[in-house]
Amino acid sequence: MARLQFSVVAACAVLLSLAASSLAGDADMLQDVCVADLASPIKLNGFPCKVDITADDFFFAGLKRAGNTNNAAGSNVTAANVQSFPGVNTLGVSMARIDYAPGGQNPPHTHPRATEIIFVLEGVLEVGFITTANKLFTKTVTVGDVFAFPRGLVHFQQNRGRGPASVIAGFNSQLQGTQVIATTLFAAAPPVPSDVLAKAFRIDNGQVDAIKAKFM
Repeated sequence: MARLQFSVVAACAVLLSLAASSLAGDADMLQDVCVADLASPIKLNGFPCKVDITADDFFFAGLKRAGNTNNAAGSNVTAANVQSFPGVNTLGVSMARIDYAPGGQNPPHTHPRATEIIFVLEGVLEVGFITTANKLFTKTVTVGDVFAFPRGLVHFQQNRGRGPASVIAGFNSQLQGTQVIATTLFAAAPPVPSDVLAKAFRIDNGQVDAIKAKFM
């Protein structure tokens, strides 16, 4: 329990470090609070403010427990962003818990609206990001370590340990956005034409179709 408490406190400190105005990914707030009204039919950049708010709007208990990693990637992301935690609307911050089965990965992906920083709760992970100059920066991290992924760059985490792994992630956006590279290209709706992908990856259309079938 003490270890968990330390981990959560450290993760919160990491998250707060992202909340400085100089690093904020979202627009500055114009009032004390603006709890998101997720049921509002009004569409705007962000979410309109709810009229009646309580302390529960600023509370989220979803990061306490490990997520279900029984899937093809062997990982699970539990998000604490404005869609599940409406009190962070306009605050420019959000969090997530990521759990990994042995051999599991958080596949190569990007966050177009936020820098990400992770704090390792358990296990051993290989993490890395790739710059626009196609240079890979990678590191093996373990319990208590912190690693940052710059906004918009392709990055990944791979469990290299024999047991499960987990991290707490902080973002300088209330809704960071996530594009998983393989899913974006091979499972888009409507689909990206196979000849486009075949030329990009220098393979034939049949190979592209076979990859697409794995994502259906």
